[in-house]
Amino acid sequence: MKKVLEILQNGENDYRFDTDIDLRKNPEVLQDLLNGVSFAMATKLWGGNEQAVLAIIRILAMADLALSVNRKEMLKQMDDISSVLAKAMTDASRHFERGGGKIKVFGPGVMPPKSRS
Repeated sequence: MKKVLEILQNGENDYRFDTDIDLRKNPEVLQDLLNGVSFAMATKLWGGNEQAVLAIIRILAMADLALSVNRKEMLKQMDDISSVLAKAMTDASRHFERGGGKIKVFGPGVMPPKSRS
């Protein structure tokens, strides 16, 4: 198992971040990570804690933007990349459904039934 991101809080304002990913050795890992994480967020349930996980991811993004030297450029880049990814994921879903697949969406905190009929 690889640690993508670990955030530990040690005291009121002491946060520690860690990862097993080494971008100096393998910068291409970011594209793979983007694709894998996007697919996981779209297809997997996280045990009912989706709202908290998504809120923390958004907080990390906001903190990063707050510290950015060029917020507008960073937002534009994030918008451009996420737009391309959203289109690709929508196209993949449509292709899957055209091929006879069915997509069922569960809301936050809702687990799928344990048995399928």
